[in-house]
Amino acid sequence: MNTLSVQQLSKTYSNGVKALNNVSLTITNGMFGLLGSNGAGKSSLMRTIASLQEPSAGIIKFNDVDIIAQPEEVRSKLGYLPQEFGVYPKVSAEQLLNHIAVLKGLSNKEERKEQMAALLQQTNLYQHRKKSVHTYSGGMRQRFGIAQALLGNPQLIIVDEPTAGLDPEERNRFLNLLSEIGENVIVILSTHIVEDVYDLCPKMAILSEGAIVKEGSPLKLVAELNNKIWTKSIPRTELSEYKTQYNVISTKLVSGQTQIRVLADSCPKVGFEQQIPDLEDVYFASIQKPKNASN
Repeated sequence: MNTLSVQQLSKTYSNGVKALNNVSLTITNGMFGLLGSNGAGKSSLMRTIASLQEPSAGIIKFNDVDIIAQPEEVRSKLGYLPQEFGVYPKVSAEQLLNHIAVLKGLSNKEERKEQMAALLQQTNLYQHRKKSVHTYSGGMRQRFGIAQALLGNPQLIIVDEPTAGLDPEERNRFLNLLSEIGENVIVILSTHIVEDVYDLCPKMAILSEGAIVKEGSPLKLVAELNNKIWTKSIPRTELSEYKTQYNVISTKLVSGQTQIRVLADSCPKVGFEQQIPDLEDVYFASIQKPKNASN
């Protein structure tokens, strides 16, 4: 069993931006979802865990090895798919994967060739292995990203916003691939897409303004909001008034009217309907300070 321990981690950049604020997490084998909006600090946390930057304060240990003091130890066990990665033009997937494998220390040619073929099969890219990666679709490129991340049989895999921009079919294919991988190693899925976390991850945390604001099982976190979510369609002109009176956690347009979702222990007033909560409600309730929650 692998264990990643993050204790009281903070990161302030030279321009004064505080990207991480006292983050503590313990993650073991399986899929772990890190949910947060763009700018919440997810990429800063992933880069720090991957030893690509040092924290301002705090401790990170992987299987009791101090990542900050011994970054090479985690790098040898790490697979990393950043939010964006560049590729060489006119270089085939097979050639690029071989180049990355050599950089990762896979020196045995036969072993390297065998592992590359297996990964290209696993990511459904074997038939496209002679094509240049820069000609791949977004989904194919992300699957290639996972193939390179899996070289060397890593025990800790970090994927940062992997499904952003993918069409529904490619997204499903990619998520199924991640689910397969995540059975015997730690896979951290960093994303702003609520459905990805709910579909894949038995454990999760919500990051907001560089701090963990909620952590646990998605199913249990959703269950905590049972009988507490209420909706009503209102004219948009009345939104400010409702926000003043009630704990409005989210709004969306439905048939031209503004539908509000309110967190409250009992029905706020006539005209509200009770709704079954979802992970999006958990997310919105967690990132804003509740007010009049018991109204």
